[in-house]
Amino acid sequence: MSGFEAFVYHNGELFVENVSLKKIAEKFGTPCYIYSQSALTNAYQQFDAAFEGRDHLICYAVKANSNLAILNLLARLGSGFDIVSGGELQRVIRAGGDAQKTIFSGVGKSVNEMRMALNLNILCFNVESEAELSILNQVAKSMNKVAPVSLRVNPDVDAKTHPYISTGLKENKFGIAMDEAMEIYQSAHLYPHVRFTGIDCHIGSQLSLIEPFVEASEKMLQLFDRLKKQKFNIEHIDLGGGLGIRYNNEKPPSIKEYVSKLCSITRNIKQRLVIEPGRALVGNSGILLTRIEYLKQTPARNFAIVDAAMNDLIRPSLYDAYHEILPVEKNTIEAKNYEIVGPICETGDFLGHDRKLSVMNGDLLAIMSAGAYGMSMSSNYNTRPRAMEILVVGNQPHVIRQRESIEQIIAGEQIIAY
Repeated sequence: MSGFEAFVYHNGELFVENVSLKKIAEKFGTPCYIYSQSALTNAYQQFDAAFEGRDHLICYAVKANSNLAILNLLARLGSGFDIVSGGELQRVIRAGGDAQKTIFSGVGKSVNEMRMALNLNILCFNVESEAELSILNQVAKSMNKVAPVSLRVNPDVDAKTHPYISTGLKENKFGIAMDEAMEIYQSAHLYPHVRFTGIDCHIGSQLSLIEPFVEASEKMLQLFDRLKKQKFNIEHIDLGGGLGIRYNNEKPPSIKEYVSKLCSITRNIKQRLVIEPGRALVGNSGILLTRIEYLKQTPARNFAIVDAAMNDLIRPSLYDAYHEILPVEKNTIEAKNYEIVGPICETGDFLGHDRKLSVMNGDLLAIMSAGAYGMSMSSNYNTRPRAMEILVVGNQPHVIRQRESIEQIIAGEQIIAY
């Protein structure tokens, strides 16, 4: 965790900060997401400190974890926000975030979302197509406003990550080709209710190499130079996010190495640098705590059936992603290899394959590095209530989302009379 560990063993028992995970399970039940306030704060401060002396804005990618308490903590630390929906914008405002530090990304913004964002005077729209730009111009005109815009450029850079989270190749749905973007900037007179304030790119998520960031940044500087020669007043350069974390054996650049490289590449320009970290801020700040319901042995495999499932953490099923799985209490039972699976009626419902664990029925397991894209991607599949969320501050656990009830799940449904 770049020099800070929030989840550590004390006398064979796993703690978050100064709180026993076993005690949390006894008080609040399982499954539940648990986050460390210190880990999140430390990660943000590492980003901020790495930019020392450079005009910058850190816009947290809300999609990674959108709990109001997480957003509020980041807002109080000074963070801006990167949103991809009107719902996320409402979360940011409800959590005390600053609209003037908020950028609106995403390929499919609706007219209503545009109106909401314009009313709140957000910092910038990251526009991803000429069609979107035309609609935004019309919406701004109808409101007698001028929309601040940065074109999201697709630099055609291979991020060397999972294809589902690679966004910077020409065949991806995201962004505008470099030459086309230049043509759109040059046609600014066609959009009198738009003001071009920046340029933007984002090439993917969970990047473990520095080279794709460098390649994309250099292409963005080439575009910036072309715009500067034509007297465009570009106020900021948004270099996106995507810095990876260690789930298993990955060795991503450190926060300092990543930011220092971006600052070095752009050292000859004075424009503000904007980045959009998500996973790198919250990923290793959280875990999913689950309890073993049954141990099942078959001639082919051993199964540890737990009370968490793919609806709680879909990353293993969706991306074949690896999450470290640790016992909350170490013991001397003979270790065996287990498939860690949930109760959902799908063979694809698994949290980990072939994990060597010393466990019994009723033992607690910690699914590590689950702070990003865990709860935010969870669902009610099999009519399973979504998990509780807890933020630990020092020696105090705080419930930041109550466990969902069946009544809440079905509240909007109605039986009709035939």
